[in-house]
Amino acid sequence: MNLAEKYGDDRWPVLEKTCDCGANIMVKGKKFREVTNHAWDAEARLKDMDEEGIDIQVLSPIPVTFSYWSDPEAGMELARFQNDFIASLVREHPKRFIGLGTVPLQDSAAAIKEMERAVDELGLKGLQIGSNVNGNNLDDESLEPFFEAANEQQVPLFVHPWETLGRERLPRHNFMYMVGMPSETALAAGSIIMSGMLDTYTDLKICFAHGGGSLPYLLPRMDKGWEVWPQIRKTEKPPSHYAKLLYYDSLVYDENNLQFMIDRFGVEQIIAGSDYPFLLREAPSGKVVDRLSILNDTEKRQIHGLNALEFLNLDIEQFL
Repeated sequence: MNLAEKYGDDRWPVLEKTCDCGANIMVKGKKFREVTNHAWDAEARLKDMDEEGIDIQVLSPIPVTFSYWSDPEAGMELARFQNDFIASLVREHPKRFIGLGTVPLQDSAAAIKEMERAVDELGLKGLQIGSNVNGNNLDDESLEPFFEAANEQQVPLFVHPWETLGRERLPRHNFMYMVGMPSETALAAGSIIMSGMLDTYTDLKICFAHGGGSLPYLLPRMDKGWEVWPQIRKTEKPPSHYAKLLYYDSLVYDENNLQFMIDRFGVEQIIAGSDYPFLLREAPSGKVVDRLSILNDTEKRQIHGLNALEFLNLDIEQFL
């Protein structure tokens, strides 16, 4: 939908088709990203999934569409449009797709309302949210009602970086994707970990994209800070304890990095990630898992799919 035209504001992402098999996402009149029809065509995705041995794929919105900067009512309009579309694909292919929704997180009341509709009416199994909301970290007090509701309703949350910190310094070398996003993800995860939220909301399930970004490497430094600055403590235990309660995708490309994640968090907390269908994707998804010889077959099955089903509160029998 073209909200830029409707509201006279070119900050809204707009899809401009270039052919039947491709399009440009336009923001502020400039090309933000080229996409192929794999971004909207279920049959194109299913073909790739079959070729790469992927039984089930979890669908989620492209982060640029979060649009948290917008008026909440307009943000709700875009969120509902995307949630309806994703739910329609899941209905058409219930054995192949699982859907995550999106919500206008700039307003907690509106976000809770759309979360309830997405889960209860549309049957989506969780939400994807951004790593910050208009520069506010995820432990901002304005977001507490949303996390409280997600905890009470046991709605899993997948956090993807967007509007990265220091983005004014990142255009050269495409550093936004290579440095900014991992740093942003670590900040988002650190905000959750240090906030005390996981002591309060014990049923909250949160997964961080891209292996948690730089978080695994930073945890010892966070533990040291927690130790030497007691005045900042809001948690009962050090950060590394809470990091093991969160989930992370496996998109780190390298066996040594994946092994490091397993050592930090445990096999049960890692879910196969892909970044499909974009350039930084792993093809096929889970390739690095298969290459890690230290994993046995049971552990590989956990990361390839069983952990995702557990995270999303699903039973594998639903897909047989």
